[in-house]
Amino acid sequence: MIRRSAAGVFQLWLSLLACISHALSATSVVLINDDNSEVMALWAIRQALQDPQNALATWDKNYISPCTFAYIQCSAEQVVIRVDLPNEQLGGSLSPHFAGLPNLQYLMLQNNNISGPIPWELGNLTQLISLDLSNNNLTGSIPNTLRNLKSLTYLNLNNNKLTGGFPVFLSSITGLSILNLSNNNLAGFVPNVSFPNFSVQGNPHLCGATIKRECLGDAPLPLAAAVNVSERQSSKGPMASGLALGGAVLVAAVALAVLWRQHNSNQQSFFDVVNEQQEPDVPLGQLKKFHFRDLQIATGNFDSKNLLGQGGFGNVYKGCLTDGSLVAVKRLKGQGSAAAELQFQMEVEIISLAVHRNLLRLRGFCMTPTERLLVYPFMSNGSVASRLRETNIHGKPALDWSTRKRIALGSARGLLYMHEHCDPKIIHRDVKAANILLDEDFEAVVGDFGLAKLLDHCDSHVTTAVRGTVGHIAPEYLSTGQSSEKTDVFGYGVLLLELITGQRAFEFDRLSRHNNMLLLDWVKKCQAEKRLDLLVDVDLKNDYNRMELEEIVQVALLCSQTSPSERPKMSDVVRMLEGEGLVERWEKWWEAEKRRSLEAPSMPHWELIHDSSWDIEATQLSGPR
Repeated sequence: MIRRSAAGVFQLWLSLLACISHALSATSVVLINDDNSEVMALWAIRQALQDPQNALATWDKNYISPCTFAYIQCSAEQVVIRVDLPNEQLGGSLSPHFAGLPNLQYLMLQNNNISGPIPWELGNLTQLISLDLSNNNLTGSIPNTLRNLKSLTYLNLNNNKLTGGFPVFLSSITGLSILNLSNNNLAGFVPNVSFPNFSVQGNPHLCGATIKRECLGDAPLPLAAAVNVSERQSSKGPMASGLALGGAVLVAAVALAVLWRQHNSNQQSFFDVVNEQQEPDVPLGQLKKFHFRDLQIATGNFDSKNLLGQGGFGNVYKGCLTDGSLVAVKRLKGQGSAAAELQFQMEVEIISLAVHRNLLRLRGFCMTPTERLLVYPFMSNGSVASRLRETNIHGKPALDWSTRKRIALGSARGLLYMHEHCDPKIIHRDVKAANILLDEDFEAVVGDFGLAKLLDHCDSHVTTAVRGTVGHIAPEYLSTGQSSEKTDVFGYGVLLLELITGQRAFEFDRLSRHNNMLLLDWVKKCQAEKRLDLLVDVDLKNDYNRMELEEIVQVALLCSQTSPSERPKMSDVVRMLEGEGLVERWEKWWEAEKRRSLEAPSMPHWELIHDSSWDIEATQLSGPR
């Protein structure tokens, strides 16, 4: 009896220990989640959204840190500062739990299908710098709690279904430089506002002198004028009253004229579509607004004979303006779509930041209710890709070795300017031979900013859906969606290999010839075997400098390393191309590479691509082809 009792007690004790252990385990998970409120906030945000593409699959409430979530960027202190989810087909609604991300600086949810109101809790995000909820289906009024966002510089709510009056309370945000409320259902009077750039077009029930639309009924007189009229009426009778009223009306008219002119001088936003019936020929900064009919005439009504190239977002036509100058006119596809509008705005915004001899200059643009067109200078020698691969077809002479070297240096200088001299810096994200254009002097010009991103200098990367062209995309961008200036450096390295070989970065028939579909893997093989002569474009007919060939291959391989941290900056690339620092850097890398190959053979870049789950969009975007 004693033994049985002891055994029973022991068994009971084991069961009790198991229960306690299970309870402690469950409690520890809850404590982790409770301690990290940002994980729970993001989980609640995910629950409120509809996610048909499963973009938010990594937003798991059981994670310890939110910094491993896709589309999330954290600061050095491991707090969420950025949520980037444009173009992800998200539906559902915006959760008030965004307030659980108190350090958030950028909230970018444009071009989705999100509906419902804008939560008033967004007004608690006092660190917010940029808020973009454009091109959704949001309803209700703009919450007045947004006045608390004193750090806000950019607010874009266009193309929603917002109602209520013009948000005058936003005037208290002194740093707000861009406000876009176009294409909503706002109504009422718009007072004179001090935003450097704002747009309210497409709100037919708004009125006021600020937006050049009369309100129904008489405009009220200024208070001082009204008092003056009253006093004169009582003291001097009907005649004096009439004169005073006329004078007050004149004063009011002059005041309105001054305000009108002041507003027009401040209005520099490309968001405002000029009425095509008026068609004023007004330069906007360095950019000119073209008439649609003038571009029709210049391109022969977009005749296929003038077609220079076709891309994912539009076709490019050669045109001749009335002054005799040649231009390339890019006519965007999918007018009215979020993607076309986003690309149009991105190219215009970037060109306003970047002015450099090795970057494509935008001459102007044309906007109508149904058209978006971009006008560039005509590049008489096309793209580097066309000159490398279509020489025999069109009978054009091949690019000689000295020209190829000049193209390499010019395009490097253009990228250097984008990365280190623009504020914010510009990440191109699609560097390749097809996007390097050649002017009449064969000077390299970096073009096509349709996939580009703006990035603050304090930010290390931006996370987006993977877009680009096979063979040019950096491994870290493929696997994580994170792009930085180092992804451009990788693309530039592949561009150098295109210049040397005259071949595409990805070719199926290269598999049968060299057992490598990717140009980069083939070059690495030839480098290891010391057979660089096999790489040289046959069109060069052995007319090249062998020492310079070796140096350019070395720069290319340094740029296209798997780890972004080991790639040089574009400023280092320019110095190496100019003959400074290459020997030391190459010897250091080559010794490390030999050690790595002995320890563990590296995975070919093709296997990295084949092993990744990502969306390829082989784009051929702007500029003459």
